[in-house]
Amino acid sequence: MHCRLCNSDRLLSVLDLGATPPCEKFLAADELDLPEPTYPLHLRLCEECLLLQIPALITPEETFTEYAYFSSFSDSWVEHAKSFVDSAIDRLNLGADSFVVEVASNDGYLLQHAVAAGIPCLGIEPSINVGAAARERGVPTETAFLDEDLAAKVRAEHGPADLVVANNVYAHIPDLLGFTRSLRGLLADDGWLSIEVHHALNLVELGQFDTIYHEHFQYYTVLSASRALATAGLRLVDVELVPTHGGSIRLWARPEETDATPTDRVRDALRTEEEAGLHNVDGYRELEPRTQKVRHDLLRFLLDCKAEGKRVVGYGAPGKGNTLLNYCGIRTDLLEYTVDRNPYKHGRFTPGTRIPILDPARIDEDRPDVVVVLPWNLETELNKQLRHIADWSGQLVYPLPTLHTAELNNVGRQA
Repeated sequence: MHCRLCNSDRLLSVLDLGATPPCEKFLAADELDLPEPTYPLHLRLCEECLLLQIPALITPEETFTEYAYFSSFSDSWVEHAKSFVDSAIDRLNLGADSFVVEVASNDGYLLQHAVAAGIPCLGIEPSINVGAAARERGVPTETAFLDEDLAAKVRAEHGPADLVVANNVYAHIPDLLGFTRSLRGLLADDGWLSIEVHHALNLVELGQFDTIYHEHFQYYTVLSASRALATAGLRLVDVELVPTHGGSIRLWARPEETDATPTDRVRDALRTEEEAGLHNVDGYRELEPRTQKVRHDLLRFLLDCKAEGKRVVGYGAPGKGNTLLNYCGIRTDLLEYTVDRNPYKHGRFTPGTRIPILDPARIDEDRPDVVVVLPWNLETELNKQLRHIADWSGQLVYPLPTLHTAELNNVGRQA
């Protein structure tokens, strides 16, 4: 294995999570007796450029052509997208003469707000089913994977983009250098690129190991992201810290031709990473013991629930949840079932652990003693949605960043 950013062969083992199936390969009932392929999930650090990465053992085509994730099922994520669009309109003075492109635009969760504001836009989304949902929302969407040829085609047909948005996709691309060139190919010479991606600082410092899965090929600090962008003539000019996905970074970049000066926030973010030890190899060595502690605490809790005869179910079936379940070895003896708002997943089973996925209404019918939340990063939103669990003295438990039970009686009820 060579680093996909600098091609170095000096790759240090940081965390070995064993072998797991792809986290979005949910099983149908008639697949339960069939073999299920698994792949090593082994995080490494390039000692030369400090990019965290895993081997590219699956292709994006295997995951994203028919995809189970629809962004609009998270209310807080849609609101986050609207807030971004509103702020980008003000910051960049976007209007009817502008052009916005979103890469990995999913079901139109973000660009629907650009459409509502009268801003010409285009989504590029490889998943056939998800892209169809975007078009139903009135969001123009190209069903394809972005590469340099497509970037040139879009530019020729629509002109260069004033803003290119790439939220939660920069980690999903094994051809990091080619994809970064493609982003630059879409962009006007005085345009802006906005990327949101999970911050590796939080992955390491908080033990957020469940953000590691086969569809995420690399994991960025501000330092490593700036080095990746520079390979295509893009300069990092601003950084925002955003709370999504357990703590992400919003990277603002511009073509080097603009000669834009980086803001103080770039300097501050780099300093924070350096103080955390992430600008050298040693700072990454704490991830493994932190990960092991999360596993041990959760298993201890579930085994105690089992011994006490408590009924335990899950909430959510996100990709990150499948890393957690497989690494911890949690199956139906400890988690009877999980539920999810996405009807695509109903009647299917989690990959590897084969836990059934049901409609959320099942929780209200069964009134379990404990509900373990797998999309723990949505705690604020889910505490409001699930506060009624307290009506039957049920517990709402979050495994990360540390195992804890929500205080549902303190969550205010909406009028």
